[in-house]
Amino acid sequence: MAKPIIGVIGNSYLINDEYPVQAAGIMNLEAIAEVCKATPMIVPASPSVVDVPALLQICDGFVLTGGRPNVHPSEYGHEETPAHGAFDRDRDQITLPLVRACVERGQPVFGICRGFQEVAVAMGSTLHPEIRDLPGRDNHRMPPDGTIEEKFAMRHVVTVTDGGPFHEVFGATEVMTNSLHGQGIETAGERIVIDGYAPDGTPEAIYVKDAPGFTLSVQWHPEYQADQDPVSRALFSAFGQAAHNWAAR
Repeated sequence: MAKPIIGVIGNSYLINDEYPVQAAGIMNLEAIAEVCKATPMIVPASPSVVDVPALLQICDGFVLTGGRPNVHPSEYGHEETPAHGAFDRDRDQITLPLVRACVERGQPVFGICRGFQEVAVAMGSTLHPEIRDLPGRDNHRMPPDGTIEEKFAMRHVVTVTDGGPFHEVFGATEVMTNSLHGQGIETAGERIVIDGYAPDGTPEAIYVKDAPGFTLSVQWHPEYQADQDPVSRALFSAFGQAAHNWAAR
């Protein structure tokens, strides 16, 4: 039986500061191949080369990856400020309608970091540009120095709802996660259920209420050592099973 095809949303980069490419982190690709037992396919996040209806027909599920550019604040009714950082408007034009289509169809979609924020915004949420500036909040950004291991090290607990879908996936209501993000949910959309929080109250785990398919999304980066970390493996395994089920249809 053929493996499910998982679309991995790419990010824009320049090779040697001059040659434009679309790329996806090898961590994401390996997590899909090794834990989901699926075939990863990098999706260029550009409406000039792909369209959402075609992607829905080709892929059995989607991973919305992290990325340095942020969702443009106009997508949730806010004015652009320097605090919002860099943007990728092409990616916005692919991922936001893609999320809405997947929710409607029941097609699996798994948001990670920026992808978590894309799911939130697509379903009517607003974002705060810099959560570390909020009273009582911690700095959730990637440590500026250190090795990859140090940057992706476990940094805080996430507490999820007793009896909720993340509890079912993890088999626990408290898990340890890494933390590499600057923005966060300000106000959740009507259908966004915040199911997990960091100790400072920052939303870390969400899903879409009454969605017929997999919509679990997390603010941290479970792709790091996904085949070894039990929390990461549980997430990618659950998403992978959803993609297998969709492909079997």
